[in-house]
Formats: sequence, C-alpha cells, structure tokens
Amino acid sequence: MTAAVRPDPRPVPAADALAEAGVDARIALLEDRFGDPWDADNPAGFAAVVAADEAERTPEGGERALDDFGVLAEFVPERLGGRLRRADHLVDLMRSVYRRDPSLGLGHCASSLLGAVNLWTAGSGSQQRQVADLLLGGGKLSCAFHELAHGNDIGSIDFAAVPTAGGHRLNGRKESISNLDRAHGVVFLARTDPAGGPRGCSQFYLPVTAFDPARVTRLARFRSVGMRGVLLGGIRVEDLPVTPDDLVGAPGTGLETAARAFQLTRIALPGMSTAILDTALRVTLHHVRRRRLYGRTAADIPMVRSTLANAFADLLLCEAFATVAARSLHVRPESGSAYAPAVKYLLAGLLLDAVEQLSLVMGSEFYRRDGEHAVFQKMARDVKPVGFGHIARAACLSALLPQLPSLARRSWRESAPAPAELFTADGELPPLDLPGLRVSAGGRDVLAAALNAAPEDGSLPAELRPLAERSAARLRTLAEACAGLRPADLSIAAPVAVRELGAEYAALLAASACLGIQRHAPADTFLARPPWLVAALTRLAPAASGRPADLPGEVEDALIEELFERDDEVRGFGLSDRRYR
Repeated sequence: MTAAVRPDPRPVPAADALAEAGVDARIALLEDRFGDPWDADNPAGFAAVVAADEAERTPEGGERALDDFGVLAEFVPERLGGRLRRADHLVDLMRSVYRRDPSLGLGHCASSLLGAVNLWTAGSGSQQRQVADLLLGGGKLSCAFHELAHGNDIGSIDFAAVPTAGGHRLNGRKESISNLDRAHGVVFLARTDPAGGPRGCSQFYLPVTAFDPARVTRLARFRSVGMRGVLLGGIRVEDLPVTPDDLVGAPGTGLETAARAFQLTRIALPGMSTAILDTALRVTLHHVRRRRLYGRTAADIPMVRSTLANAFADLLLCEAFATVAARSLHVRPESGSAYAPAVKYLLAGLLLDAVEQLSLVMGSEFYRRDGEHAVFQKMARDVKPVGFGHIARAACLSALLPQLPSLARRSWRESAPAPAELFTADGELPPLDLPGLRVSAGGRDVLAAALNAAPEDGSLPAELRPLAERSAARLRTLAEACAGLRPADLSIAAPVAVRELGAEYAALLAASACLGIQRHAPADTFLARPPWLVAALTRLAPAASGRPADLPGEVEDALIEELFERDDEVRGFGLSDRRYR
C-alpha cells in the first residue's frame, strides 16, 4: 500500500518562545490560530472540519495552526526543552484542539503522547533526548501495543521479540494503530518470554528509518465510523533486528512501564474528550435557541431545558474529576493506579450518554451532513471511541477490582481533608514524576477520606450538607461490601454485582472531587455557588431508572441561566469559563 505523507521533522528550535508563557496565554494563542469555528471560509472552522471528515482526513488549516503553534512541544517535559509542566494544564490546552476536531486531537497530537509517556517513564537518556528532539521538531510517534486478536489484554499479545546474539528479532503483526503511517518513531510492545506473565513483555523504540522494507510490511488502512481523519494502520514484521539500545527500560518491564505511563494518558485523554461534549452542547444551543416551535424557542420547551441542564452538569462534573485526578499525579502519585481507570470509566459513560441525549434534542438536524450544524453528527460519531479507545470501560473496572478490598480497609473509613492543591487552579504542584508513579495505590485514597470529612466541613452550605452526608453514607456501605471480597471476586470473571462496586467507587471519587472544587473555588464565582454542585451530586447519585436523575427545578433554572450567559459571551462550558473563539 502507499504510505501516508510523512514530512521530515523540522530542525529543533534553539528555544521555545512559548515555554515560559502560562497555559492561559498559550490557549489564547491557539484559539486565535484556529479562528472563528462558525466562519464558513475559515480553513480550520467547522465547515472545513466536516469537509475533511467526509474525505477521511483532518483539515489542513487545522494542521497548519497546530504546527505553527508547535503543539507537540506540549508533550515534552520542561527538562527536555518542552512545555509539559503540569498534567492538568496539558489537558486544559488540548481541549481547545478536541473542541475544534477530535480527529485533530488524537491523530495529529495525542497519538504521539501515547508513545512518548513510555519513553519519559523508562527510556534511557539518549532515547529521551532523541524523542524530545523529534517532537520539538514536529515529528510524530505511534504506540504499537494492541492487537485485534487480544483487545485490551495486552499481556497476551503474540507480537514477539526473539533473543539473538546481538539483541532480538521482532516478529508479528500490530493492527489498528493510530497514526502509524505518519509516525517518525514507533514504540512497540513485544513478548520476550514465551511463558508470559507480568514480566513477559518488553518495550522497544525504533525510528522508522530502522524499518527494513524487506522485513516490514504496512497493512491496509483500517477505516472507521468515527474519528475518520485518524489514520489507523497496521504493520507486519518479519525478523527485524533490534539492539539492546532499542529496549525501553529493562527486559521484562514492558507491562509495568505501561501501567505507570498510561496513568497519565488514561486521565488525560478522557479529560481532553470533555471538549467533544462542549462543542455538541454549543451546537445544540445554536440550534434550539434560534428554532421556534409552538410559539416559543425550542430552548424554552421543558424537556429541552432539562436535557441542556443535565449535559451542562455532566460536563462540569467530568472536568472536575479529570482535573483533580490529573493534579493527583503530582500531589499523590500513589493514587493514579486507582484514579486513572475510575476517570476513564466514569467520564466515558457520562460523555457518551450526554451526547446521545443532545442528539435527541437536535432531532432531524442531528442527521445532517451539511449545513451549519453538520459538525454535530461528526461529534456524535467521534465521541464513541472514548468508551473503548486506549482501554475499554469494562477493562477499567477490571483494573479497579483488585484494589477495592485494601482501599476499603485502609482508607475508606478515614476522615481527613485532601490537599488543597488538588482543587485550586493556581496552586503550586510538585513536578510530574512518571517513573515515580506506583502500580498500586497500596490502600491509600485521599479523595475517599475527604468525602468522609465533607459533612463536617463548617463552610459547606446548608443545602449541600444532606447530599454530602448521603455520599459519605454510600462510601461506608461500599466499604462494608468491598472489605469482604474474595480473590475469586476480583478477576475478569467477577460477577456483575461486584463490578458494580467498582462503578460506585468511581462515582464517589467524582463526588469528592466536585465537593473539593466547590469548597476551594474563588468567592463570587459560579463554581463557589451551590447549584452546580447540587447538580453534580444529583447526577452522580444512583437512580431507580438506572440513568442519572434530572435536576431539581430551581437548580435547573440556575444552570440554564449560567449556560445561556456563557453561550452569549462565547465562554467555555466546563470548569474554565474563559472566552473562546
């Protein structure tokens, strides 16, 4: 097959002029480069995004804007000359990309992050320098871990590295790998011990210049329903020699490295994807606030108002949870192994449901592939991989289950406030130490302890106290159920009732994150006021219908007022209400 165009990386800049700029300044610059999304003549606007999607590619104007901005420098740690200082800032900036086009976000950007985090976690100094220079020059990475035959069970892969006198020889296939045909370097996961087990796999980093055409065959592109602009490729490798210098970390540590490194990406990618809901909500508002039915605007219809308010509440709580979890990688690095799968599981479910509900409000306009609202159907398709891409929701619950008993016994009965740095946007955070992340929380959980302490917080508004008390009571019930789980209950074959305990845990972590965000929000801001938190805790509470509950009338009114005001002023609908294009 003909490979996609892979432009040579640019020379590494002597200094990044944006490295010292704050994240707010960089986001403002990126938004300016993207321009007005509603401008039909904008090469990075919604019309161009939809046209590119129809052609199964990403918009060239969007690619140019990102390249001019040097977006891949956002994935390179500061110590290596990049801009990556804080995980929450990385997520916040990348929302501007996903808000415009999720295919740009994944295909042009985040695919490289998936590969790079493994190098930042376990790569040698020379490997890290090589990859940093590649990204700073605009080159791209790909992460070749999964195989279609094994899905999320990357420990059972067939792709093998067979030992030789001078290193290894790679053999096997990798399929459905994002950005493989545009990558300048690839991180491979390969089986190095035929017996398997937790130390049965290793990682290798290879520049594509090392691909011997006689031994490497590119497979046909995998076409997709959503994220059409993302190039999903495959590769077949036959006896490709690699040296000990190509190993990422020690032999047999490939799965452990991934378990550490992917804590960042399993928080960051769902956190970035909240921007898909932001755009879907904005397009829906653009439609229903202008459409008149039965003598009034569609936005005045009670069912429509409820759906809009619910989506707004879901967006706020998703961003609160993802933001707090991202900061926890700095502040409580032992927590990522529990918080990362919880974030991926909960956010994916809420985002998928919220966009689906908005599509019902859009009505027949949802199906249109032309016109000013055509980007909605693209967003509705592009949000789907949030549920299975990188790791599936079901696999996230499986990752959580083994930790539940120790968490229940050690932390879930404690009561103590969590560090304020988790909840404040301007707090100082320790450096992000990916090698220092733990593969197990060891029973430690500051958000659970903070949830127990919340009802005793004297600053908690009176109308919030019953909701906080009910959340703490749910945690006590969960602790009793999890403390007695048997090893047989914690495997992939766990009963549905046990898996639901993991889902309840994820919801309670999000509740604690929202309580902390409200408590530490600057006075006289929307986040400091009770309505959004009542909405978030209501949406996180179990309902008889099995779906999140609708909001109380006065809370719905308060959220609609805020939502419409932000819409009128072209401000973000998430935690940050900064002005956007």
